[in-house]
Amino acid sequence: MSFLQGKVALITGGGRAVLSDGKSGSIGYGIATAYAKEGANLVITGRNKAKLDGAKQELEDKYGIKVLALQADINPKADNQAVAKGVVDQAVKEFGRLDVLINNAQASASGVTLADHTPEQFDLAIYSGLYAAFYYMQAAYPHLKETAGSVINFASGAGLFGNYGQCAYAAAKEGIRGMSRVAATEWAKDNINVNVVCPLAWTAKLEQFKEAFPDAFKSNVHVPPMGHFGDAEKEIGRVCVQLASPDFKYMTGETLTLEGGLGQRP
Repeated sequence: MSFLQGKVALITGGGRAVLSDGKSGSIGYGIATAYAKEGANLVITGRNKAKLDGAKQELEDKYGIKVLALQADINPKADNQAVAKGVVDQAVKEFGRLDVLINNAQASASGVTLADHTPEQFDLAIYSGLYAAFYYMQAAYPHLKETAGSVINFASGAGLFGNYGQCAYAAAKEGIRGMSRVAATEWAKDNINVNVVCPLAWTAKLEQFKEAFPDAFKSNVHVPPMGHFGDAEKEIGRVCVQLASPDFKYMTGETLTLEGGLGQRP
């Protein structure tokens, strides 16, 4: 029996997206699939209700688990603390526990230079990423303390390496990394481990970009030294499964680059 059997994972940005070949087409959905295969019940959030409903139906039908799909959006106009607390409260009411928090959701206006970024574009990245992780971590903490749970936050090579045209996205992701290291220090006494993943995976958005703008794709998107882009479920989601396992409990405050070798850039 898997160590995740009957446990509960909350995954932000977990709506269903698929590639043209039918494989998981978003990192959040890939993680959800990996956890579902291990018997974990899921709470998934996102802005798109149709994608959430699609994920719920497929994951429940295929893997016999329960999925609570909640439409939620952290943004400058919302009562964000109440939004995050509401999601966590509903999760605990439905399942009675919370074992893993995965902050994956993120929106941004990529491709806009720092000099041209508007405050609204900056807010989009900071709220959907950094503030979302902050509020969800605060709301989840008492419940993760009870279960000696795990937090897995998502950052990016954009912040590690200063990718062109991604100033707000990079700022949000580096903020998440810093906050995660603090949480790892403060929550170690509660046996909660907090780690960060910087992924590179083949997603539906990348597939659509390649089809719509083949020249721009060729110029800007680089195949990792490994020779292929990551599979959202097998090469990102499976690592997230392991990060919540007892075998990795002693590892906390770390950043893992899952980029097929691109994470070695100086």
